[in-house]
Amino acid sequence: MSEQTLLQLRELRAVVGPREQPVHAVRGVSFTVRRGARLGIIGESGSGKSMTALSILRLLPPSGVIRGGKVLYDGRDLLRLPEPQMQRLRGREISLIFQNAAAALNPLFPVGEQIADVYRHHEGGSPRQAWERAVAMLDAMGIPDAPRRARAYPHQYSGGMAQRAMIAMALICSPRLLIADEPTTGLDLTIQAQVLDLIQEQVQRSGTSLVLISHDIAVIAEVCEEVVVMYAGEVVESGPLAEVLRNPINPYTRALLDCFEPKEGRRLPYIAGRVPQLYQEPKGCAFFNRCPQAREMCREIHPPTVEVAPGHRVACHVV
Repeated sequence: MSEQTLLQLRELRAVVGPREQPVHAVRGVSFTVRRGARLGIIGESGSGKSMTALSILRLLPPSGVIRGGKVLYDGRDLLRLPEPQMQRLRGREISLIFQNAAAALNPLFPVGEQIADVYRHHEGGSPRQAWERAVAMLDAMGIPDAPRRARAYPHQYSGGMAQRAMIAMALICSPRLLIADEPTTGLDLTIQAQVLDLIQEQVQRSGTSLVLISHDIAVIAEVCEEVVVMYAGEVVESGPLAEVLRNPINPYTRALLDCFEPKEGRRLPYIAGRVPQLYQEPKGCAFFNRCPQAREMCREIHPPTVEVAPGHRVACHVV
């Protein structure tokens, strides 16, 4: 690994579901996150984005199994670490902002207490020190009257406030890597912009590396400098954000971007068909049935990944 590399996935594979017929949710995913970099992962629902994030932290649901590959964090393969070491690493060095903040918070305890517990678990200190740190984090997240709001329960928070509390919890131990899984889901546009600004401000201030997961290219373009495009559990295109937006090559990437650039006077574009159910891995390209440029070889032969420009990689036979 390069000294500039903080996280590197190599051919990561994971399945989820019943043993007799599991879904191949993550299929040979590879990408690199540099120190201090902001990388976005984009794709439709069901493309494997969230399962990739959960696999990195070994937080798959009970029916999930990692079938192969490596997750190299600062040179260590996280898939080989004993669980006690992983528990020390989660929340301290690598933090995750879950997709549904309201569901991720425990309804039985005050929000400030939950944030303080994370700090005490990893950093130690007295309950008072942890509480003061939690209140300070809520204040830094722009929550008004933080000492009082810290004593409130999750159901007393709005969606935007709950998301800010989750960001406070994720950042309280100053992690080196932050994974944000659809952090603006369910929020109105004004609150979305505030949450994104908050994440950018915090990661830039601390030098934290960021992996931002979204189905919205506008969100990725606002925050990130590199992008990974996923489809059916695979990476189909990746590279510098500006390069991929300027010169998208994979037909899926082009179709995805077209959906966000409707032309006046024309019907809203969409991608016909659906993401395949991955009970069996496709022999060839998973986008074959939806691709306007598909050839017969696409049905039978899995596309290789080629570098078309510095750092710009594409998996497609049509390149």
